[in-house]
Amino acid sequence: MAVQRVSRSFKDISLSFVPHPVTKDLPILKNENAIRRAVRNIVQTIPTERFFNSLLGSDVRRSLFEFVDFGTASVIQDQILIAIENFEERVDNVIVEVDPQPDTNTFNVTVIFDIVGQEFPRQEYSFLLEATR
Repeated sequence: MAVQRVSRSFKDISLSFVPHPVTKDLPILKNENAIRRAVRNIVQTIPTERFFNSLLGSDVRRSLFEFVDFGTASVIQDQILIAIENFEERVDNVIVEVDPQPDTNTFNVTVIFDIVGQEFPRQEYSFLLEATR
C-alpha cells in the first residue's frame, strides 16, 4: 500500500532568476503557484533535456507537427496526463482537456488538478501549444 505524503506548504524558486529589486533575493513561488509552475515545466520539458533525469518531461512537441485534429489532440492529452502522473506526486485527480484549433495550427490545453495534502481549491492551468521553428 502506497503512503500518501501530506505537506504543509510548497516552495520553489522562480525560474525567471530576476532578483528582487530591494533584497536582491531570488523570488520564491509558494503553494499553488509553485505546483502550477512545476506542472507547466513538466509539460514543456522535452525528455532527455535534463541531464540527471533524462526521463522527465512529455513528448508533446513531437506531436505538434502532426495534423491539428482530434486524433492528435487525444495523443497530446495522453502524453500530458502520463507525464504529470509520473513526475508530479503533489497533484491528484488530473484532468487534461485538449482543444484543436485547425485554423491557427494550435492546441488549447487546460490542465485541472487537486493539490495533495492541502485544502486548496481545484487548480486550473491553461496554455496554448503551437509548432514553432
